[in-house]
Amino acid sequence: MSTATYLSKSAFAAHIGRSPSYITWLKENGRLVLSPNGKQVDVLATEALIRDTADPSKAAVAARHQQERLQRDVYSHVAAQSEPTKMAAPPPADPAQGQTPDFQKARAHREHYLARMAEMEFRKAQGELVEISFVQKAAFETARALNHSLMSLSPQLAPQLAALSDPWEVERQLTTALRQRLNEAAQVSTDDYGLALPEC
Repeated sequence: MSTATYLSKSAFAAHIGRSPSYITWLKENGRLVLSPNGKQVDVLATEALIRDTADPSKAAVAARHQQERLQRDVYSHVAAQSEPTKMAAPPPADPAQGQTPDFQKARAHREHYLARMAEMEFRKAQGELVEISFVQKAAFETARALNHSLMSLSPQLAPQLAALSDPWEVERQLTTALRQRLNEAAQVSTDDYGLALPEC
């Protein structure tokens, strides 16, 4: 039996390529399986429940919509990535100089990149890739929370440490307080984003 994998609701939405409102809809309709603490989504159980409770009469429609989403995403990625680069377009073929457009070459070029985009969408659906915006948000929020937690440590520890004369005791109390704050930050990161920070 596979080990259950837990993700936050926003991470699970990104994992299955849906919006957070869809996750809310799943929860309201009893199709979302949560972890024992109720804060995260049990990925394997939820995916199985979604499959098992799907309306069979809508399977063809769902498959068509999924295919349309993949095609749309592929084309939108191609369009979005080609605009910012602002690469100079090749000069048009000049029939007067004997140049003719190479349709097969252009088509092969297009198909090559569409296949690469489809592969990226597949890897995203498998959980091998994530949106960079999700990673950036998780990193920013985690760093901000950790910064706030560590900066609030000095005023709290100052009175205790001022009364100590033993350097080893000062070091012990500092280390204990820092370890506690870092463990709290790791737990928040895991709960909110499904990302586990390494232990210190």
